Amino acid sequence: MIRLQSTDLEVERRWLEVMKKWAHPLDFVALAAGVYAACSPIWTTTTDDATATMIVLGVVTACIALYSLARPGEIAEGLMALMGVLFIASPWVMSFDKVDDMALTAWIVGAIALVVGLADFAMGRRTHHGGGLTA
Repeated sequence: MIRLQSTDLEVERRWLEVMKKWAHPLDFVALAAGVYAACSPIWTTTTDDATATMIVLGVVTACIALYSLARPGEIAEGLMALMGVLFIASPWVMSFDKVDDMALTAWIVGAIALVVGLADFAMGRRTHHGGGLTA
């Protein structure tokens, strides 16, 4: 017997309304994190490698967030999660893990981007696979 769970369906409908173009709050969070990362060398003690890394990763993250806001439900979710991983790994890969403030910024922004990417991916997957029906 198949039945609709009205509470889950109502929640999903409300979430889909939020996910309309330019209205997805998680992508605004990712956009803010990307802009913050790109601008962080202005007020944070840094090195040349850390500065270049944070500016490039921040700008790319902000661009992916803008793309996801303009065209929700496309490939941007996976790219945002990838940017989170790159931010998290960047202090070790680019050898600025001893620059405490900049490394902490990279890890926090990376965690935000990873969570946003995974949440967007999970919600998109649920939407495409009919999350409101149970057997």
